Amino acid sequence: MIREARAASRTLTWRLVGVVVLLVALTAAVIGTATTVAMHDHLEGRLDADVTRELDRALNGPGGGPPAALPLPDEPGDRSEDFRAGYGTLVAVLPATGEGRGLVLSEPDGNRAFDAAELTTAQLRSLTKLPEADEPQTVELEGLGSYRVAVADLPDGQVVAGLPRSDVDETITNLIRLELLATLAGLVVAAAAAAFVVRRQLAPLREVAGTAHRVAELQLATGDITLEERVPTRLTDERNEVGQVGSALNRLLDHVEDSLDARHRSEQQVRQFVADASHELRTPLATIAGYSELARLRPDDDIALRTALAKVDEESKRMTSLVEDLLLLARLDAGRPLVAETVDLTSLLLEAVSDARVLAPDHIWRLDLPDDVIEVRADEQRLHQVITNLLTNARKHTPPGTTVTVAADAGGFSVHDDGPGFPPDLVDRAFERFTRGDAARHREGGVGLGLALVAAIVDALGGRVNLRSRPGDTTVQVQLAPGSPAAGAA
Repeated sequence: MIREARAASRTLTWRLVGVVVLLVALTAAVIGTATTVAMHDHLEGRLDADVTRELDRALNGPGGGPPAALPLPDEPGDRSEDFRAGYGTLVAVLPATGEGRGLVLSEPDGNRAFDAAELTTAQLRSLTKLPEADEPQTVELEGLGSYRVAVADLPDGQVVAGLPRSDVDETITNLIRLELLATLAGLVVAAAAAAFVVRRQLAPLREVAGTAHRVAELQLATGDITLEERVPTRLTDERNEVGQVGSALNRLLDHVEDSLDARHRSEQQVRQFVADASHELRTPLATIAGYSELARLRPDDDIALRTALAKVDEESKRMTSLVEDLLLLARLDAGRPLVAETVDLTSLLLEAVSDARVLAPDHIWRLDLPDDVIEVRADEQRLHQVITNLLTNARKHTPPGTTVTVAADAGGFSVHDDGPGFPPDLVDRAFERFTRGDAARHREGGVGLGLALVAAIVDALGGRVNLRSRPGDTTVQVQLAPGSPAAGAA
């Protein structure tokens, strides 16, 4: 848990810096290892060449052949000119029988003379165990350290020559130490540079995050919300990753703002509907109560009783119609499917227009139908309700003398009138619930559910309804989607 919490707390900046430092460290390790191995092979190759030279010099002594014995100083500190070799050179003659002898050279001077020290018995024993080999080999000599030696077999023994590995080991050690120091310095510089560059490159992302935080702090629960916060345009270039995030956030904020506006409008509509519904229901309830009281007070008056009962029946039907409309909308919202059957659209339009002529004789009603009968798959009752609502809307909200034309084709039907039209601010939301435009659309009003029911029923039938309106030219087009249960001529 602690490890997970620590991992989660690391910022993107430091993760990126860590990756850069890790890559630099791995690169430096690879380069350092390759350099060290190459230098080691090079120095050891040179050392092997020197050892081979020393062996050749020992095999070709002053007499032109291998020495039978090594010249040793009579006393410590005496100098000898018989061998002119480098500092630390080891030469030993190991007879097949008897004790061998060896010298190790030390403290050279400017004349390349040397002081020689005799090898100990333990050191000679270590050399005696060495087999002859084509290449020099490494041996540890007590008191002298690691030596690189070459062995040559003679008829009566062996000759061994060697040089110390101390210079090679010291050089490699110094090289490794230098590489480590250089790597550490490089890692520090890389970490600082990476932190600077990464923080600079992520600054736009932090600005985008700041916009998101400011939006998150806003109170969006209630009221009319205006989201003015947006990512600056310079951070919305989708050619780079930060721009893609900024552009996506701006689109999200646009959608959120539209949703909040829709929610606020819905809240306002609900409030308006509650007020309208309360008014619409209060009026018939008051009428029913009044006429019920009249019938109770005048039980013997048949005329008053019949009038009261007629008004009670009328107002009850009015309330029932309102409640049924609300119930139908609720069912359509719940996705309850409508009946799919073959419906004669031509007959429905003829019947609806005939009824409209009777109800509004002061309007001019025209019907434009094709010669062939149009049949569709739909719910006949609901499709009739759609047609009736559209004709009622045209009848109630246009003045006398208005021409209303109903046209149909295989794709649906339309209702056109040359009345005053919808107010411009009402066109985009005419099919929303509880929307009313009584003042602009003439005189008779309602609770604003007629066109909302049209849109909901057509949508449930798989179709689409469109409105185009301007003064003298208003058209409601109902299109039935091809292939849907509500489309397709018989």
